[in-house]
Amino acid sequence: MVIEKLIDGLLINDRRSISRSISISENDDSEASEILKKIYKKIGKAYRIGITGPPGAGKSTITNQLTKLLRTKKFKVGIIAVDPTSPFTGGALLGDRVRMTEIGNDEGVFIRSMATRGS
Repeated sequence: MVIEKLIDGLLINDRRSISRSISISENDDSEASEILKKIYKKIGKAYRIGITGPPGAGKSTITNQLTKLLRTKKFKVGIIAVDPTSPFTGGALLGDRVRMTEIGNDEGVFIRSMATRGS
């Protein structure tokens, strides 16, 4: 029942449901496969773009600009920013999120920072 409620939230773009689903998949929870199987047919046509590079290469800048362009075309954008792990909290340092302030308040943009956890 909890999974069904989460899926219902995902399908209406509920940010809390999106965050919870990402946490489930991030933690290798067995529920992640169930969620993906149930929503894939409905959202499986989403575009996925990966942007990588060394520190200072402009990843956040290009992500910011690309997101603004996609939003002018009415696309909804989800960003998963993988940041180094904080040695103090074990969480993400949030550097990428800080550099993307122009798009952070847009209701059509979802940003989630995740820690590398040593990978």
